[in-house]
Amino acid sequence: MRELVVPTRAREELVAITAEVNSALAEVGAGEGSLFLYSPHTTAGLVVQEGADPTVARDLLLWLSRLVPAGRPEFQHLEGNSDAHIKTALVGNSLLLPVAGGRLRLGTWQEVFLAEFDGPRRRRVWLRLIPG
Repeated sequence: MRELVVPTRAREELVAITAEVNSALAEVGAGEGSLFLYSPHTTAGLVVQEGADPTVARDLLLWLSRLVPAGRPEFQHLEGNSDAHIKTALVGNSLLLPVAGGRLRLGTWQEVFLAEFDGPRRRRVWLRLIPG
């Protein structure tokens, strides 16, 4: 199992990690198969989304914030980051993606992102190649 460390700079942001994932695949000499990615955090997830236009990431974060605004008085979690936990539950914390020719096989506009909802922090992403 490989581990990526992803520094985040804001409370909420999408950090593109496709290049780092492909570099990790090259280091292990990956060929064909599937890649399991996992975020071992309860306030940061993983998502595949359009990477060509940065306004897509901003729109996604905007609407997640509208769906689950921070600081709601009915939240009971004492750390004050209930919204981050809920957003992570909505986005998810794992992905299973195809690998071909030693690289992720993504659509034309797709990018893998770490979705930060309680930063800034140093996040980890675990990678496990499943040969196929």
